[in-house]
Amino acid sequence: MHTLIPVILSGGSGTRLWPLSREKHPKQLLTLVSDDSLLQATVRRMDGLDDINIADPVVVCNEEYRFVIAEQLRMMGRKSTILLEPSGRNTAPALTIAALSALHQNDDPILLIMPSDHVIVDTDAFKQSVQQGIQLALKGFIVTFGVTPDKPETGYGYIQTGDKLTGADAYNIARFVEKPDTATAQAYLEAGSFLWNSGLFLMHASIWLQAIELCHPKILSACRTAWHGGSTDGDFIRVEKTAFEQCISKSIDYAVMEHIALGQNPQLPAGAVIPLAVGWSDVGAWDSLWHVLPKDSGGNVTQGDVLMHECKNTLAISESRLVTCIGIENTIVVETPDAILVAHKDQTQDVKKIVDSLKETGRSESHLHRKVFRPWGWYDGVDSGERFQVKRIVVKPGAALSLQMHHHRAEHWIVVRGTARVTRDEESFLVTENESTYIPVGTRHRLENPGRVPLEMIEVQSGSYLGEDDIVRFEDVYGRDKS
Repeated sequence: MHTLIPVILSGGSGTRLWPLSREKHPKQLLTLVSDDSLLQATVRRMDGLDDINIADPVVVCNEEYRFVIAEQLRMMGRKSTILLEPSGRNTAPALTIAALSALHQNDDPILLIMPSDHVIVDTDAFKQSVQQGIQLALKGFIVTFGVTPDKPETGYGYIQTGDKLTGADAYNIARFVEKPDTATAQAYLEAGSFLWNSGLFLMHASIWLQAIELCHPKILSACRTAWHGGSTDGDFIRVEKTAFEQCISKSIDYAVMEHIALGQNPQLPAGAVIPLAVGWSDVGAWDSLWHVLPKDSGGNVTQGDVLMHECKNTLAISESRLVTCIGIENTIVVETPDAILVAHKDQTQDVKKIVDSLKETGRSESHLHRKVFRPWGWYDGVDSGERFQVKRIVVKPGAALSLQMHHHRAEHWIVVRGTARVTRDEESFLVTENESTYIPVGTRHRLENPGRVPLEMIEVQSGSYLGEDDIVRFEDVYGRDKS
């Protein structure tokens, strides 16, 4: 029986879904359409596929999201290989590293490459398309999947189909085209031979390496050096930084697929595209999310504590408080504890301009939520003012923060649930519910949860500077930088 390895690419930041999606906690980690995050839904997508051995997935991500991704996979009870990119080099180097990893573990498996932040509503139909693609991959094809368009979409690239392949619901690839203007997109829709470029691919690992060597041998060489020079770090595999950063930034389309479509090199593998009609969306903006979610009789979508009156075709999401909407149409309203977005549904692509403006002015809302996830748990910035800050901290059972010190702030800790083990210079002691302790400026300290229930506490910081970069780490079980 052949082996298929899902390769999940999880590097994007999804700024057009701000304020829910942010640089430090992007859209693939959010529960936007179900109880699963988009990443978790992607991992589950191949469950129950018949007549092939589905191996544990390979997830390629950057350092910033590694602990949250590992935790989400752990919550699912899934094993995986998590490859860490030291810097973003687009999808072609990411797939090359994944292919090298897959060949290290298996005898030339088939790779199903899936972005981690897409939505597919009809998973049964998708599995049927994958089954067709597997038959082509076994014959040496590089297979991509094109979404059957239902509107003149200007936000996607397109694939033009060529001749139909014999005995398959698949086509040769005539060409890839960039995101069109409205008139061109309408012409593509009317022509009937153009599909949206989904970013989904299927091929043998060896076939991809053969193709990337023919098209961009320097990418393959750099990735091989990075792979062989890598190291295992707990749940993660780190590729060697210097070598990987020698890769030029290229997408799978630009690096290989366009060369296959043009037919410039007869040594390249054959390419094929399979049409998809599966309720696919890349959820690239708020209007895309509205499009794929169930609606009421007025075309409205609500999540959280939302009340609507006389509204139409509106998406309203509340994270932390009551949101009420009256007499609005074609509007996006998204509330989070620290930011609110109100936008016309036709202008949601411009959310990125707001995020860019926040970055230019140095505002933390561009990249951080009020609730920040860490490998040991999370904290929520409850309140702040001049020379003070209040956080709610939750530490997972058995987890520990780093042994650290601050130059500019003191900390008061109050335990409200569970038991904390506190290290304070040479002391080590327990603090239980309704008890507190104090960490002076310049004191080495560590917080641990030795119990079996989450440790919940309130931290009050006071001092002249309260930034997260005022942390000097001496020891850290998660391998984070010491400063």
